[in-house]
Amino acid sequence: MRRDDDAPLGALTVTELTRRVKNLLEEAFPEVWVSGEVSNLRIQSSGHAYFTLKDAGAQVSAVMFRGDLLRSQTALREGAKLSAFGRITVYEPRGAYQLVVRVALDDGLGRLKREFEALKAKLAAEGLFESDRKKALPYPPRAIGFVTSPTGAALQDFISVLRRREWKGRLVVLPAKVQGDGAAAEIAAQIRRAGELGVLDTLVVGRGGGSIEDLWAFNEEVVARAVAACPITVLSAVGHETDFTLCDFVADRRAETPTAAAELISSLRLEALDRLERAEESLHEAAQALMEDKAQALDLLESRLSAQSPLARLRQEAMRLDSLGNRLGAAAAGRTAGLHRVLDSHAHALATHTPHARVALASNRLAELERSMRHAVAHRRDTQAMRLASLEARLRASGIDATLRRGFAVVKDADGALLSHAGEVTPGRSLRLRFADGEASAAGVGPDEAR
Repeated sequence: MRRDDDAPLGALTVTELTRRVKNLLEEAFPEVWVSGEVSNLRIQSSGHAYFTLKDAGAQVSAVMFRGDLLRSQTALREGAKLSAFGRITVYEPRGAYQLVVRVALDDGLGRLKREFEALKAKLAAEGLFESDRKKALPYPPRAIGFVTSPTGAALQDFISVLRRREWKGRLVVLPAKVQGDGAAAEIAAQIRRAGELGVLDTLVVGRGGGSIEDLWAFNEEVVARAVAACPITVLSAVGHETDFTLCDFVADRRAETPTAAAELISSLRLEALDRLERAEESLHEAAQALMEDKAQALDLLESRLSAQSPLARLRQEAMRLDSLGNRLGAAAAGRTAGLHRVLDSHAHALATHTPHARVALASNRLAELERSMRHAVAHRRDTQAMRLASLEARLRASGIDATLRRGFAVVKDADGALLSHAGEVTPGRSLRLRFADGEASAAGVGPDEAR
């Protein structure tokens, strides 16, 4: 806005003054509770409500916009006593300040709300809402205490959920009034008692839904401080999902309802069972894989042992002897055939060019070579046969029958199971003794009696 040329130096325009007042008011009153009587109520076609809040000494313009008005549980009406929560703003075109109302409560509810906010701010400043002081829920809870009314539906719903979900554990009900005079003191006393019992790992504090007055005992300072001082984990389960109490903020964990608290507790058990089943399956699979690996290793050792046994070695030597005999026979036959060819060649040459004596000499030489070859073949074959017989004798000497003939005996029980230790023989136990010439029965006398 253009300044008047005749205005004194430093003078503010109306807009500047109004804007400064607006900034000062909005910074000074970002949130405020105001109590008064509703007058001049007008609800526009837009859905916004314009009215005046007044008392005996003053009045203030107020507006409640459509969205907040629809959410309000308190109906605006002429002459109603209200406690309104909102912020101060200035409507610049008129230079008038007004209250923008976000929440409107009957005057009684407004008082409780102010007390709630004041105590909440006090406890928050002391750090009672901080996450680092909150204790974790046991996994899973095994002994639970429930501070509530023993006749309320909340307790029955809580027990019903635990039974339906097959929760296994101990439940201790700590009875207390949950509304009315003396309720907060009883609740706090039972919370302290739960911490002193020494048998609980989780404490549920709660009740079913109700009005703000019905739930007010859980907003009392004595209850909040008892929850904060409790040495065991506290689960707050007060009212419905939309209800919040100071007990919820101080507790280690909040559940929307007592039923939700029971579901949370039982779900921890179900999760633990699921983890146990998965661990069991993993252990079974690992054991199965280990058994398969050991079985393969055992098969390999058995094959190696079989390959190194005396019988296997004997068979290998027998096959080697057969191979050598075949090779020797083939070599002898080839050598003989070659000598025959040489002899035939010499005989032909002698018959054509030499006297009869040289033919006879060559024949004798050939006969001698044949005898030498047959002798060598027979000697090699006899040597291998003797070696094979020696291996067979050694094998028989290391067998069970040979051991029995040296005075030993095989001891078995009545079912035929082999007994290899003295500790396996108990007095009166039926035994079977195998000797070289047959079997006999006997009864055990035990290691101590045998000595």
